[in-house]
Amino acid sequence: MIVDSHCHLQSLEPGERERALERARERGVRGFLIPGIHLGDAEEILRFCEDHQGVWCALGVHPHEASRWEEGSADELRALLDHEKAVAVGECGLDFHYDNSPRDVQERAMREQWELALELDLPVVVHNRDSNERMLAVLEDPRYRGLEADFHSFAGGVEMARVLIDRGFYLGFTGMITFKGADNVREVLPLVPEDRILVETDAPYLAPTPHRGKPNEPAYTVEIAERLGRELGWSRDEVEERTTENFFRLFEKARPTRV
Repeated sequence: MIVDSHCHLQSLEPGERERALERARERGVRGFLIPGIHLGDAEEILRFCEDHQGVWCALGVHPHEASRWEEGSADELRALLDHEKAVAVGECGLDFHYDNSPRDVQERAMREQWELALELDLPVVVHNRDSNERMLAVLEDPRYRGLEADFHSFAGGVEMARVLIDRGFYLGFTGMITFKGADNVREVLPLVPEDRILVETDAPYLAPTPHRGKPNEPAYTVEIAERLGRELGWSRDEVEERTTENFFRLFEKARPTRV
């Protein structure tokens, strides 16, 4: 069993979502985490998760959509996270590459979501792009001690990885580890403790080799897992066992409905 710890299935049309699950399951991918982008898509995501075994979600507001975070959003999100299929907060974080929302607005939305995660004893799925310095500064705030997090689609470099590992966070790796020019991502892999590694597609983005140029999908978690195994000297069974156990350790709320 492999778990795709980050796939945006809500980006697909109804019907195609089910077909994507079917293709993935045929290849041994049996667990899926759908990260929310804004609160407006939360109810639809929850309905999809209800209808499908082995599918869970994180709910929250992405930094691109941080301008939608307003007074009352935390209360709305708190109520949504009461659902048994909502196992994390997110994805939330900072994106200083696109700056689709003002940086101070991104940070405020992220901080309030982190505080909610701590209140509810849930992990967060963190988006971090071109924002290492500010992210590390926020992590120094003592109020976030005890935060559990998956820094998804990690490409933040060795020094950032060392800090996150020291804090006990998990790192998610995508199809980037298969890209010819992504040595900066692969060089991080040996640094990460085996109990802190997750695999993900970030579908429909970042399709791994040999599928580059196509929309990514959860079935391609297999190629990512295979490359991870080659880089670390793990067998296919070891990759599946370790990354799946890591997923359920971090996203503890998913365990009762584990498949």
